[in-house]
Amino acid sequence: MSMALEAEEREVALGEEALAGIEGRVAYRAIKRAFDVAFSLLMLVCFCWLFAIIAIAVKLDDPSGPVIFRQTRVTRGGREFTMYKFRSMCVDAEERLEELRASNEKTGPVFKMADDPRVTRVGRWLRKLSLDELPQFVNVLKGDLSVVGPRPALPSEVAAYDERQRKRLLVKAGITCYWQTRRNRDAIDFDEWVDLDLLYIEKHSVLTDLKLIARTIGVVLTAQGS
Repeated sequence: MSMALEAEEREVALGEEALAGIEGRVAYRAIKRAFDVAFSLLMLVCFCWLFAIIAIAVKLDDPSGPVIFRQTRVTRGGREFTMYKFRSMCVDAEERLEELRASNEKTGPVFKMADDPRVTRVGRWLRKLSLDELPQFVNVLKGDLSVVGPRPALPSEVAAYDERQRKRLLVKAGITCYWQTRRNRDAIDFDEWVDLDLLYIEKHSVLTDLKLIARTIGVVLTAQGS
């Protein structure tokens, strides 16, 4: 990210008036939804062959579990939905989470661990290439997610949010946003993550969305996932 954009991020004031103005952007929201549907259909049709290859790889690597991992997440306004991902962890990953809490490398209510022992061999590659997220385009078609928006949180994480952090829920959650396009995203603490999401809410526009999608493609092509 350029120094100019980093400076811009630091200088943006997250005023209540700007945050409250989201509902008035009727035309933008209509264009955004139309783009979400068209882009998701394009991805699902053009990369159906890749979906099949990934599904076979996941099943061969760990036959005991499903190909698709389903998890309850939270989107705009606190609404819960079922999010889809290609399974990148062992089948008992959620049960083993508590034993790994002490190794959490993130601040706040989120859990991140660089060398998470629950991740499968194929899962590490899927995460590195961000391919585990591909089934979420089905969520976009269903209207649960947008292509661009703050990443959807777990209900347990949302329950621990303070008033400022809950502002992430002012817009529909998405597949990508500012945090996903940062080269140092694993070093960003949760407060900075929230700052970036509120920056998106402040600056949201068609041009902003297109820029973030372009940057995300660059992240995927250079295997910057984790």
